[in-house]
Amino acid sequence: MPHSSSSRLRELSRRDYLRRRIKKKAREIVSQELGQRLPELVNELIDSAAEIHKNEDGYRIPVSYDAVGAVDQARRFACASQRDGDHHRDQDGRTEYELWERNQISRATTFGAEDTTLFIPIKAKGEIHETRAEPMLSKLRKDRRALPIYRYREEFLRAVADYQVLVIVGETGCGKTSQIPQFLYKAGYTNHGKKIGCTQPRRVAAMSVATRVSNEMGVKLGNEVGYSIRFEERCSEKTLIKYMTDGILLKEFLRSPNLSDYSVIMLDEAHERTVSTDILLGLLKDITRFRSDLKLIVSSATLDAKRFSEFFDLAPVFTIPGRPYPIEVHYLQAPVPDYVDAAIVTILAVHVKEALPGDILVFLTGQEEIEAVSDLLRHRTRNLGTKISEMIICPVYANLPTELQTLIFQPTPHGARKVVLATNIAETSLTVEGITYVVDSGFAKIKSYSPRLGMESLVISSISRASADQRAGRSGRTGPGKCFRLYTRHSYDHNMEANTLPEIQRTNLANVVLTLKSLGINDLVNFDFMDAPPAEALLRALEQIYALNALDNHGNLTKMGQRMSEFPLDPMLSKMIVASEKYKCSEEIITIVSMMSLGNAVFYQPKDRKIHADNARRSFYAGDVGDHIALMNVYNAWKESNFSAAWCYENYVQLRSMRRARQIRDQLEVIMQRVEIEKTSNPNDHDAIKKAIVSGFFQNSAKLLKSGLYQTAKNSQTVFLHPSSGFAQKTAPTWVVYHELVLTTKEYMRGITKVRPEWLHEIAPHYFRSQ
Repeated sequence: MPHSSSSRLRELSRRDYLRRRIKKKAREIVSQELGQRLPELVNELIDSAAEIHKNEDGYRIPVSYDAVGAVDQARRFACASQRDGDHHRDQDGRTEYELWERNQISRATTFGAEDTTLFIPIKAKGEIHETRAEPMLSKLRKDRRALPIYRYREEFLRAVADYQVLVIVGETGCGKTSQIPQFLYKAGYTNHGKKIGCTQPRRVAAMSVATRVSNEMGVKLGNEVGYSIRFEERCSEKTLIKYMTDGILLKEFLRSPNLSDYSVIMLDEAHERTVSTDILLGLLKDITRFRSDLKLIVSSATLDAKRFSEFFDLAPVFTIPGRPYPIEVHYLQAPVPDYVDAAIVTILAVHVKEALPGDILVFLTGQEEIEAVSDLLRHRTRNLGTKISEMIICPVYANLPTELQTLIFQPTPHGARKVVLATNIAETSLTVEGITYVVDSGFAKIKSYSPRLGMESLVISSISRASADQRAGRSGRTGPGKCFRLYTRHSYDHNMEANTLPEIQRTNLANVVLTLKSLGINDLVNFDFMDAPPAEALLRALEQIYALNALDNHGNLTKMGQRMSEFPLDPMLSKMIVASEKYKCSEEIITIVSMMSLGNAVFYQPKDRKIHADNARRSFYAGDVGDHIALMNVYNAWKESNFSAAWCYENYVQLRSMRRARQIRDQLEVIMQRVEIEKTSNPNDHDAIKKAIVSGFFQNSAKLLKSGLYQTAKNSQTVFLHPSSGFAQKTAPTWVVYHELVLTTKEYMRGITKVRPEWLHEIAPHYFRSQ
């Protein structure tokens, strides 16, 4: 075909592509309803498409730099200048690039004049200058003064001065978490270099509150205000207000048993009663008896303050009455057989009857229910068209990719309503602006642990009254709200427990025992717990860490145990890292540990691309590798792509999780240096890597029976391969070790590696009897 005909076809093809591309973009904008400019934008795009269709020239292929067979320097510079915008000059002859550069320089040199809305001038001590361009700071100050706690500032400071231990009770949203540390900071409790520490049960809350407080104080996050969570820290020598998870404060006891760096410790959200919170309550009770200068504040949003007061020798209770905005609570007249269907009916009723604006937050139990409700809502509203206003459905759960999770924080378009479908993570950790209505299903997935079977179960259970009150409080954060409870008032008063069972009574205590032993607390039975854990669970935990050689025959911590206690990990994972030194594969093991710390948040499986996601995931299981080495393959492949985001999207791997794994791995390297574990690498010796895994998880071993089921080696319990395991689609190996046992519909082994039986006897002869 002649050259001119080929060029003509290419031009026609380009024009046709551009027309289809513009029409597609127009449809996307229509589907998203981008506010009031929607008709204008659509008309502009349609007019552009029509103009291209009329224009004979249409889209032109860019001219190449060089002539065929030779270098045309003049044409090269002409093409380059054309791309830089030299053919678009203003009346003074300046190009678009020169205009942009001039504008940027002008904005930088006139900082503080016309463009001060982008920056906040700060004084040396963190106080804020009053300028005319501080709308954000003005709003923050106005919001602070509107909080109920602000009116009781002076009374609170007098109470802190008079009493060493203070229990604070206040409604959700009254300002306890963000304002109390600032009150103490202004009152001089950070003088002489002392810090104010505030603990949070969840890392998301520690990060978000620290950011909020730094904005209110007008300081950079990481200077006067910072946070510290597991494997991540934004603190410096200047930090005086430190938000952290309760587990981080527990680790600080190892370095400073009397917490000499702190003048005030605030245990926030103490009613959630995590394992670390319960241990901290006992340790801090002991410290306050010999450190009279240390102030302790225990904060709770429930009426369980009496128990905290009695635990701390009848400490006074400071009550903050009121909430920012009133909340109406509505109950069902009679119980319903299906709370999922009741939730859908309630959402649609609120959406149709209640006025805009006002978003809806719905509490469900897990990913399956959230996806089911999302699909049913779309199905039931599909044929209504313009009869109802637009409904934007935003799910949020642990395994959802970050870019989809952040949609819940985006402003709701005018004339639309956002429906957030969430698990119980939204009870305390997340505050979504614009939430006016809450739909509470009354259920949540509660994790419990059986010490006899060594198995965790995730069971849908009724929530407590404290959790119900927390959920209702989500609707009154930014304005008057309504809470629709999908259960009766009788159920709330008589069938629900007052508080959720403390985590310490329903979890594996191996890490708790190792932590207490590292703090020098050997009498675990008589430790001052607010609620003592079951004796069977303590005994099981002692057996587990003794089998890992972390304890000697007298119950004292060994050198192995001391090194293991330095890692903020489960003891089995810590033992893996320490044992990797022997097998010369520490680099590979910390990669595996960092990936295992992500849980199930590595891969993402979109509904419409399930086959593609499965194929991408299967590629990491090439050969006879198990789940642990497959995770290592994922990280190494991402590393080879130079930690590319595009690689994650192509392989259906969650980018935020991988970045998190990289941070964890960097922190583990630092701890390895501290405990003097040599960095070694042996990527091709899978047997050495598996032996290091067995060193930590030999207690979690199972053998394949003739029936096709697995039986655990120690308890002879029948278990199954988890469907997410790579071996679920392969020939089942005879012997395996697993990361954990989880009871959902069956007793599943999760995180599986194929091993040889002789390795078990070689690595842990004290645990296995010779067959």
